[in-house]
Amino acid sequence: MKLSFVIPCYRSENTIETVVQEIRETAATRPGTDYEIVLVNDCSPDNVWQVIKKLAAADNHIKGICLAKNFGQHSALMAGYGQATGDYIISLDDDGQTPASESFKLVDKLEEGYDVVYGYYQHSAQHLFRRLGTWVNKKMAEAIIGQPKTLRTTSFFIMRKFIVDEIVRYPNPFAYISGLVFRATKNLGNVEVQHRRRLEGRSGYTLAGLIGLWINGFTAFSVKPLRAATFIGILCALLGFGSGLFVVYKKLMFPEVPVGYTSMLATLLFIGGMIMLLLGLIGEYVGRIYISINQSPQYVVRERTF
Repeated sequence: MKLSFVIPCYRSENTIETVVQEIRETAATRPGTDYEIVLVNDCSPDNVWQVIKKLAAADNHIKGICLAKNFGQHSALMAGYGQATGDYIISLDDDGQTPASESFKLVDKLEEGYDVVYGYYQHSAQHLFRRLGTWVNKKMAEAIIGQPKTLRTTSFFIMRKFIVDEIVRYPNPFAYISGLVFRATKNLGNVEVQHRRRLEGRSGYTLAGLIGLWINGFTAFSVKPLRAATFIGILCALLGFGSGLFVVYKKLMFPEVPVGYTSMLATLLFIGGMIMLLLGLIGEYVGRIYISINQSPQYVVRERTF
């Protein structure tokens, strides 16, 4: 059995060596296990690429990939998956929060017959903002891209090689790993693992970054937002029709009461706002089609160590 560990690296020059050493020690606990570690530098502003090159030069189990610019975590994972040769591929973070020491929990669960297994945290060490973002993402994923309600997803998960082979066939620039997984298989499992404090620093995701990630995932892998837009349009039309009937009735029954400009202005602003919102949603889809037709790259490799 061969394991491939794929790790996107960003601002982790002081932590990635610790994570790599933990992987080495974990692999040594199960004799006969071969492994490789694919480290993807997502154009980090620190010296993590120099650290990766040093690690790769000293250990032939390590592959280093340096991207030409910051393409984002999911594109960095795609770059790593493209070079993974293991029977099972494990994704984890570069900051020490995901417990590499518990990787064989995922392996053992996968060998029960699952295609993909996610580690989940009973007690998360994330800040309230990130926990809230995770909860919102879960609810939206359940509603829009078909995530099972009982499944708890994290950045620590394992996949069989055939799932990864299917994922890397996705050619467009808007990679979203969960969406690619959910459309490839429904044979998904969970196993509880420990969640730790990051070794140093803080998350690179801002609120704007999280919102952008959600929009990317839900518009790239589902048309449900467009269907929702249709229902919103029907609802607004019915409300407008009902309001019109009410105004006519009020004028006929109470002619002495003047028709109010305030209610008319509020209605126009509401309808106008909904139209602009729905046009923006449609524009998001059209823009993604345009960018995909132009063959914008999912990632560009500047340098590699193999």
